[in-house]
Amino acid sequence: MNYPRPEYPNPQFQRKDWENLNGIWEFEIDRSVSGTDRKLYNSKKFSRSITVPFCPESKLSGINITDFLNSVWYRRCINIKKDDKRIILHIGACDYLTTCYINSKIAGSHKGGYTSFSFDITDYVHDGENTVVIHALDDDRSGLQPRGKQSDKYRSYGCRYTRTTGIWQTVWLEYVPQTHIESVKYYPDSSNGILNIKAIVKGDGKLTAKAYYHGKEVGSSSVFSNGQNADLSVQLKEKHLWEVGNGRLYDLVLTYGEDTVQSYFGLRNIELDKNRFLLNGQPVYLRTVLDQGYYPDGVYTAPEENDMIRDIQIALDAGFNGARLHEKVFEPRFLYHCDRIGYLVWGEYANWGLDHTELHSLPTILREWMEAVDRDYNHPSIIGWCPFNETWDLNGKKQNDEVIEMTYRFTKSIDTTRPCIDTSGNFHVMTDIFDFHDYCQDPELFKEYLKKLEDEDIVFCQVARNSKYKGRQTYRGGPVFLSEYGGIKWTDENDKKAWGYGNSPKTKEEYISRYQALTEAVMKNSKLMGFCFTQLYDVEQEKNGLYTYDRVPKFDMSIIKEINSQKAAIEEIQDPDSQE
Repeated sequence: MNYPRPEYPNPQFQRKDWENLNGIWEFEIDRSVSGTDRKLYNSKKFSRSITVPFCPESKLSGINITDFLNSVWYRRCINIKKDDKRIILHIGACDYLTTCYINSKIAGSHKGGYTSFSFDITDYVHDGENTVVIHALDDDRSGLQPRGKQSDKYRSYGCRYTRTTGIWQTVWLEYVPQTHIESVKYYPDSSNGILNIKAIVKGDGKLTAKAYYHGKEVGSSSVFSNGQNADLSVQLKEKHLWEVGNGRLYDLVLTYGEDTVQSYFGLRNIELDKNRFLLNGQPVYLRTVLDQGYYPDGVYTAPEENDMIRDIQIALDAGFNGARLHEKVFEPRFLYHCDRIGYLVWGEYANWGLDHTELHSLPTILREWMEAVDRDYNHPSIIGWCPFNETWDLNGKKQNDEVIEMTYRFTKSIDTTRPCIDTSGNFHVMTDIFDFHDYCQDPELFKEYLKKLEDEDIVFCQVARNSKYKGRQTYRGGPVFLSEYGGIKWTDENDKKAWGYGNSPKTKEEYISRYQALTEAVMKNSKLMGFCFTQLYDVEQEKNGLYTYDRVPKFDMSIIKEINSQKAAIEEIQDPDSQE
């Protein structure tokens, strides 16, 4: 059967017994938000059809309606043969409040538009044909839910883009033995060549972990469990470190009773040392780029798996070694390719749209942010967390520092292995790294601002220069990361709707000259641990990408790569496909 996005959604926790439910579903737009009262979950047929997993705002969905869609419904019949296994319905992501009905009965609900969730539907299904109905409520103008870069106006504008409503990642069924593994967390020890594993299991049994490298078994361990927790360590016979440009992933097979899970891990550790980022004890300079995770025809969803691989490759082609995955929780399949290639990424959250001035917003962000951290914890490519971005004053009210601080503390309580930036750009409350944003377009002024950090230990940046925010952003030492700069607009001069930072260069030569001067000013500053350029590709009207929205290079990327690779003592990125 041909259906979109046929690959298994989460390569780090994969079972063989599964069924992809992507493809054509019945669909209904509930403009009056009265579908529950009208009992649409009992309906025998909906008026439209949609291609899942693409959101209705996208062209690939077949709907292509970009107006506000506050309530949408999906319906599909599935054939199930019941046996002694549990039947789990997985939804990769659905924006925002999702309710699932199986044969007209509520099987569960989930709040949040960015993280994966599942429902055990075993007790709701029968042999033969069953009806699945999924309802999504989404209000991007409420101030009560995060929306990331989704526009809060009818049209896209500035750095706000087309909205995403409802399902936008793969939906699938999984058949799981009664005694099974529910979840695992990996704690690699790169110094000693050990993988520590903490698992949550269901039912009594023996947990066995076998590690392989290029098909050769290099370690195994087993432990018995009473059906709750199971902890074990695997001493590896061969040590292959996860590095920039070469993921060197180990395959891992986990068994518990009749349950078998295929997984993988990378052997790496992260530390901060004064103004340096250390990977396996070695300094790595962060040459990263802003990736918004948008696609012309799929909006939030990559049309094909190769489109995700391409986005990593075009960043490598431009001389970057990683990315800020910006204002969006990216899907696990994308992170898998980052893991495989050795591409450094920051795990972020789509906090824009959420009222960060009120303490009552804390449960909203913590619920889903903790789900994101928990889901993506095992990815070696994720080198840090960032739950908030640019928490500017909102409607004349300052950010609630308790919201920022508590989110930071919760993040660190469940992950002590990675640094956490509390709120990227502004205004820091409690953070492991002092990052800042500066879109100054004058290279000489930019260099002068950055020199304050070397000469006076002051981050004299975009926020500090604004008298409105005096005293709100004080550097108190520690690692410093310029996590947004550049944003140089480049587009056809006839494109009147184009948006970007500052004035657009008149020629490509002028663009390259400005890019080189700004970037060299950053790389020559001894206090900075790295940079993040805005941005990798254009998104709709925002035209400050190095590539167009269709991922066509605007410039000779060999020149950009040469500029980005000038930092002393920084090795060129290896060929991702090279072997040891």
